[in-house]
Amino acid sequence: MSSTPTVVLVHGAFADASSWAAVVERLRAQGVEALAVGNPLRGLTHDGEYVASVVSQIDGPVVLVGHSYGGPVITYAGTRADNAKALVFVASFGVDKGDSALGSVAEFPEVELATSLVPRQYPSGDGTDTEFTIREDAFASVFGADLPAEVTAVAAVSQRPVAQAALGEPLGIEPAWKTLPSWFAVATSDNAVHPDSQRAAAKRLGATTVEVEGGSHSIAASRPDEVANLVLEAVRSLG
Repeated sequence: MSSTPTVVLVHGAFADASSWAAVVERLRAQGVEALAVGNPLRGLTHDGEYVASVVSQIDGPVVLVGHSYGGPVITYAGTRADNAKALVFVASFGVDKGDSALGSVAEFPEVELATSLVPRQYPSGDGTDTEFTIREDAFASVFGADLPAEVTAVAAVSQRPVAQAALGEPLGIEPAWKTLPSWFAVATSDNAVHPDSQRAAAKRLGATTVEVEGGSHSIAASRPDEVANLVLEAVRSLG
């Protein structure tokens, strides 16, 4: 088995694996192998099992990185994959067993995302279920206020919808952060996950924390140097 860590990056709602492109570029420039996986965005257990299966098939230790809803997903996957050795949360929800992404932020002030969601129906095994996107006219402000307008204009019309069940499903197993070292990047101007909820999550997780001043929810794209540097810190901690 290889002793060199591989970084596995997990996107959150309304995004896809390409949202990690700038971070992947910086990690590879430092000689670190990185894989950005497609998060199904259908349910926490489903998505966590999927990511865990990807991680378990990688040779050697893995640093799991999760953005937004990807944070709960790596919290699940890190428990299920024996070769997961560290966790990095980026503008993320932080959940404990019995918590959902939405439940974990319920006590904090409402963010713009809450009033910008568009519900749609999609077919499921039992008929139809609900999924959400962000209103196109609100996308830039909610998701990437510090990105160029031409970037958010394209992102707004290429969103990956997230199932209502994914955001509302509680974590059903012990969280990986109880046994693995964690790092957390707080986006201080986030309009999708309140910065104070991120700070509280980082404290709950006992994470090594950095604050990305003025960073929007999309700091992996807008501030890739800060995000990549935090990931590299986690990688180097594994020796």
